[in-house]
This record gives sequence, C-alpha cells and structure tokens, in this order.
Amino acid sequence: MLRASAAAEKAGVPSSSLVCEGFIGQAGTTSVGLGLPNLPVALVPGHVGTQSDAELSENIHGVTLDDVVNNLTEAPGDVETVEDPAPRDIVFSGTIDEINRLFIENEWSDGLPIIPPTAERVEAFLEFTDRDPDEVLAVLLPDSRAATVWSVAVNGVMAGCRPEYMPVLVALIEAMGDPNYGVEHSGNTPGGETLITINGPLAAQLRFNDEQGVLRDGFQPNTSVGRFWRLALRNLAGFLLHKNDKCTFGNTWRVVMAENEAVLEEIGWNTTAEDLGIPKGKSAVSIARYTGSDLIASATGNTGEKMMPYLADAVLKQNTWQLVFTIGTSPGTLRPLLVLSPILAQTLAKDGWSKQDVKQYLYDHCRMPAAAFERYLGEWTDHPINNLRNEVGLNRAPKVFAENEDPDRMVPIVFSPNDFMVAVSGDPLRTNAITFAHNGILGYTVAREIELPKDWDAKLRAAR
Repeated sequence: MLRASAAAEKAGVPSSSLVCEGFIGQAGTTSVGLGLPNLPVALVPGHVGTQSDAELSENIHGVTLDDVVNNLTEAPGDVETVEDPAPRDIVFSGTIDEINRLFIENEWSDGLPIIPPTAERVEAFLEFTDRDPDEVLAVLLPDSRAATVWSVAVNGVMAGCRPEYMPVLVALIEAMGDPNYGVEHSGNTPGGETLITINGPLAAQLRFNDEQGVLRDGFQPNTSVGRFWRLALRNLAGFLLHKNDKCTFGNTWRVVMAENEAVLEEIGWNTTAEDLGIPKGKSAVSIARYTGSDLIASATGNTGEKMMPYLADAVLKQNTWQLVFTIGTSPGTLRPLLVLSPILAQTLAKDGWSKQDVKQYLYDHCRMPAAAFERYLGEWTDHPINNLRNEVGLNRAPKVFAENEDPDRMVPIVFSPNDFMVAVSGDPLRTNAITFAHNGILGYTVAREIELPKDWDAKLRAAR
C-alpha cells in the first residue's frame, strides 16, 4: 500500500494508506526509504483480524475515517532529514569497548561485539575483489540504500569474516538485490530467516563445514558469513527491530550450509546451485527465506520405499499456513526444502533413486484433502479463497487441484515436483534429515555465481 501511495503522491495525487496500529512505526521508516518521509497514513486501531464487525466499524468511523479525510485534504508538513556519513568518513575513534557501545547505540550492531571496521581492515577485504570500491551492487529496500563494494567490506569486517571471504559476500549482496528474492519483505511478521547455501570448489578452499555440525556455529566461514547477512540487512537494507522489522517471533541469523559435494558427485546428483541454473563446477551462493524447520531423526530403511514415506510425512507437516504461497498471495512460489544427510542420499541412490525421483515422490505424497487446504486459505489464515476449483478456473492453479468435486480429494502442496528443493549435507553417518518451511515470494529462492579476482590462488595462499 505504501508503495502505491508513494507513486500516487509523486504523480500529484493525494493519498492515504490505511495502516494497522502495530505497523505505524514501520510505515514511517518505510516512507523514508521511498523518498517520502511524510507519506500520509491513516491509523487502524488494533488488529483487524481479532475484531468483531462492530468493533472494526467503530474504529474505522471513529479514528481511521478522520485520518483519511485529513490526508486527502491537507498538505503534509515538512520533515527534517538527517544526512548519513559518507562511506569513508571516520565516525569515531576510541577503545574497543567505546566503539562497540557507539555501534549498539546507533543500531549498527546486532547486539554482539563487532570488529571495528577500520580503513586498514576494509582495504584488506578489497584486495580480494577486482570490483571498484564505489561500485553499486544493488539498491536495497526498504531504505533504498546503495549497497557498494566498500559497504560490503565494512560489514564483512564487523561480522568477523576473513578478507578472503569477500567474493562470497559480494555475491550474497547481488543475490539480496535480486527482485525475485524480495529483500523488502525481510521484516515481515512471520519472522522468516534466510538460509545461505554455498556450492562449488570455493566452499572447500575456504573451509566451509559440510559434515557433522552443519547449521551450528563453530566454523568461522559458516558462522561469520551467516552473521554478515544479518548485519547487511540491518546496515545496508535498513531493517531494524521495533521499526520496520516486524517479526512477531524472530529467528536469529542462520549459519551458512555447505553441501557435501563429494557425496553428490559420487551418487550423480545435482547440487543446489545446479538446480538453480548455475553451471556445474562453478562456485555459487543460493539464498531463500524460511519460517521454521524440523529435524527428521532416524530415517531408517535400506530402500527408498521404506525411507521416503517418513520424510514426506515430515515435509508435509511442516507446511501449514505457508500454503498461501502455493495458492493465494503469490501462486506457485512455495519451495519447501529437504536436507538429507549423506548416508540417506547414498542409500536412496544405491536403490536407484535420482534427485528428481525424490522430488517426484514428495510431490506425489506430500498431499492433503482439498477441504483442509481450503480451510488454511479461507478460514484459518483469513485469505478470501475457499474453493480450489475456482482458482483453477481462473488459471491461478494447475488442473491437479480440481480433478473432481470431492472435498476429500488429495491435492499437492506445490505446483510441480521441481518446486521441492533437496540438498545433501550434515553428519555422513547419521540417518537424519531436516526440512524447512519456505516463506514463498517473501524470500524466493535465487542463486548467484561467485566471481573470483585475478590471481585468486596466490592471494589465498598469502592470506593463509
């Protein structure tokens, strides 16, 4: 709504965006990013989802309507703007404790101690890229800030990364700026958090962990690059808690996951990066935002037919309200993730299963009665969709959702088998898996190839 209002105001047309009480602060900070810090908003008291018709009517007529009239008939007041420091300005000199206090007070830190981004440390990161320090990699919403190579290095230093991680960090910011990913939704209320996956020979060169303990802190590249992502969302995109990061229950930043490519090569399965269009043998990062995850312990069995029912059942149960990204908010954008430990993938491959077979099985068996699907959309999540057959008739869903009129017919949770993401990582000898519920278009899965500087091998040897 705010973006539509901004477009109208810039065209000279008065507007008034209706904003629920819990989002008034977010509206203010988002308006600044849109270049209209005084964008007119009308308060809707409370939350409309918990009000009776009578309560809603009283609030609209008693509060919201007056705001709308004023916004449409009165010119907005002037707003004082504050200029950010220039990229290379020295903003402070002091002790490590004083610097960290300054960063926390100015909301430049995630609450943990940071490494002070001195000019010397930033320059060390810039040695590992051939890109110009002032090059703009992306303009990131909601603040519409230019994320430069220099600012990437600054946040890499703060996060505790090593300089040689710089090519990974640059690729991540390019991915963050991909419109298909939708960084502007990073502060949405479900609190989804991005999982970064790294593929290719660079993962091994930089010693990313791809075995036991994957997704747990303890390895510098996995941990610090994951933290970099959250700092970049804060300092480059502009997401701040109690302002425009409106997660109800937040996930903290996720440790980077490296796939076990030795096992993938052994069993002949594609990597995640290859599934997303990156050529085989190239190094790449992929990103997607997930609202939650669930461990699938002890997936025993020596065949796919014995193992896959348990895995499919767990994937299905992890996806509930997220179905609004299959049919509703953004049709066909749900991409659930299943991460198999190496021994599970090897067992499946030994039984003749390809990765595509796994995806097809998930598509065929992660199903629920149509009436239950419709209940999530139209009744439990307050979406105005109560009939899957109508959505098919309007060409907003595939025909598989309307094969007959039986409310108990089983329908899939995604549009096609390839909407399932399957990765391989973790303890090589544990029969566990983990599944993630995807946040749909509010963090869609994208990948970026990692660009290495000239003389990479020599630079890396010198760094070590």
